[in-house]
Amino acid sequence: MTPSNLITTAQDLIAAGQRGRPRQTNLRRAVSTAYYAMFHCLAACCADMLVGGAGADRSEPAWRQTYRALEHGTARRRCQTSINEGFPYGIQKFASEFIDMQQKRQRADYAPEATFTKPTVFQDITAAAEAIELFHQTPARDRRAFAVYVLLTLRN
Repeated sequence: MTPSNLITTAQDLIAAGQRGRPRQTNLRRAVSTAYYAMFHCLAACCADMLVGGAGADRSEPAWRQTYRALEHGTARRRCQTSINEGFPYGIQKFASEFIDMQQKRQRADYAPEATFTKPTVFQDITAAAEAIELFHQTPARDRRAFAVYVLLTLRN
């Protein structure tokens, strides 16, 4: 499961029913899937930067444990404060979009009265994809620092 595959799935969900409007369930799932593309992008970054990427001499159990260690609430809080921590633009943009998409995902998943429109969801998917791309273009040194920042407990 890669972030790009999740983005494609989100796009497929809003394309369903081309003749008419997509069902609200498809729009909701598309929002949720776009958020999860960002979440899995960050989880993979944490594991790759701290344990080693594909092809590295790495422990698969350690990589999987690091990947799974990312928590939604902690990630959101660290993204909120990361903007003031001197990270480069690509990371700040990713962090800002992560917060926005997490709120939209919670609304899509837990607010039965909410309604979504195809153009708005399309914009959300596009914004998530662009944030992921910018994040990947950020130097590895900065992504590694961000991985440590969002994953490990801060001590004074």
